[in-house]
Amino acid sequence: MFTATNRRRFLQRAAAGGAFFGLGDLAFMSKLPPVSAAETKLKPNMVQLHSEIEPLVQLLEKTPRNQLLERVARKIRKGTSYREVLAALLLAGVRNIEPRPSVGFKFHAVLVVNSAHLASLSSPDSDRWLPIFWALDYYKSKQIEEEKRSGWKLPAVDESAVPSARNARKMFIHAMENWDDEAADAAIAGLVRTAGAEEVFELLFRYGARDYRSIGHKAIYVANSQRTLGIIGWRHAEPVLRSLTYALLNHNNEPNPSNSDLEADRPGRRNQELVKTIRAGWQDGQADSEAVRDMLAVLREGSSNDACGEAVKLLNNGTSPQSVWDAVLVGSGELLMRQPGIIGLHTLTTANALHYAYLTSGNDATRRMLLLQNCAFLPMFRKSAAGRGKLNDRTIDDVKPIALKQSTPAGAVEEIFADVSRNRMTAAGKIRSFLNSDGQAEQVIDAARRLIFLKGSDAHDYKYSSAVLEDYYHVSPAWRNRFLALSVFNLKGSGGRDNQVVQRTREALKG
Repeated sequence: MFTATNRRRFLQRAAAGGAFFGLGDLAFMSKLPPVSAAETKLKPNMVQLHSEIEPLVQLLEKTPRNQLLERVARKIRKGTSYREVLAALLLAGVRNIEPRPSVGFKFHAVLVVNSAHLASLSSPDSDRWLPIFWALDYYKSKQIEEEKRSGWKLPAVDESAVPSARNARKMFIHAMENWDDEAADAAIAGLVRTAGAEEVFELLFRYGARDYRSIGHKAIYVANSQRTLGIIGWRHAEPVLRSLTYALLNHNNEPNPSNSDLEADRPGRRNQELVKTIRAGWQDGQADSEAVRDMLAVLREGSSNDACGEAVKLLNNGTSPQSVWDAVLVGSGELLMRQPGIIGLHTLTTANALHYAYLTSGNDATRRMLLLQNCAFLPMFRKSAAGRGKLNDRTIDDVKPIALKQSTPAGAVEEIFADVSRNRMTAAGKIRSFLNSDGQAEQVIDAARRLIFLKGSDAHDYKYSSAVLEDYYHVSPAWRNRFLALSVFNLKGSGGRDNQVVQRTREALKG
């Protein structure tokens, strides 16, 4: 149906004012210096940010919300870099917003920073500031909320309790295993000051995945912290990782998990033993679509124990871990289709975070644990979703190709996102038809991102879209297009209302 298209021409049309998807004119972004993709990556010889980041953080903290975008725009015009703004945004968040009583809710002002960056990274240079401006405004709204609620600020570390380099790792592990807030705070400060980033995050990857509390936000915070620090520089790690450690030790006012048997902790404790039963050459297996289907069947109906047991059986029988991940990612998309909403979308954002940690970790035991924990979490997400209402019985096989009315790629993508606003199941079927007929997935992905820029109204819009559009490339080709079709159950359609920050940014950049 479709022939290969000139992607550059497609993007030019997508960027044109007003005509495409009702996106509106983004020419106002040209009033800011364009941000090259290279600038958003840390140069090999660049380990620290500008030494005077504190004034910029204070500007974000002290400027009224209705003036913040204008003041940041002026700073950028005078030479403040993308990386400095990103660093100040993250640091202002961890200093002013408490990751309790939940790691979610208001704390999304911190969690969304990496998602906004990923959206920026994947955008044309001319649009790269827009997600960051959205995140700045969102941070300010949550800072105001925190000030009204508690006035919490990240306190200074107790320097007298900070361990020596020799003891920092041991004391951090002991504090985390005993869920000891004060000891862990001092220990992570000592560890950050004396150990390398890889060593620190190898520990944090495991602690972020050990329990199901906060529906995956702990794992998300670990992954997002690692990724954002990789951009802004390890120099800023101490306050970020103190905040992260405090978040990881939240146990929702339940008894201390170190001496209790609580549901959120059981899969992690079981999997500590189960990982030892996986064969030595487990990463040398073969991709197997039937194994993906078998794993999906268990994830739809089975318990956490069932899911982890099935994963170990497949790995020990020679199935590639990629096939297990395919089932986890596709199964996460299925759960969102079965019940669109907050639980289903977190199934996908958590899977994205755990998969990122899996790809990043250099420790074989940690990689095994991350895979099994994600298998365990999916039935727990399903149970959480069922607690909010009935799940429908749809599976990925129910997403059938639906013929498109438009015959050009640009017209077809426009039709798909109009349907996202009207009937998501229809839009999913049309994505399958589009991709089956030589349509390019990148055209769908680019359009989805631009709609988030203009229609996104919540941190989840950025978190979800960044996760699912990234994971399209992490799913095997045999399942990839179906996975992208499932993504529409929480993407924005072209019929939605533009968010207020777009207009505010236009006003901030006038003149």
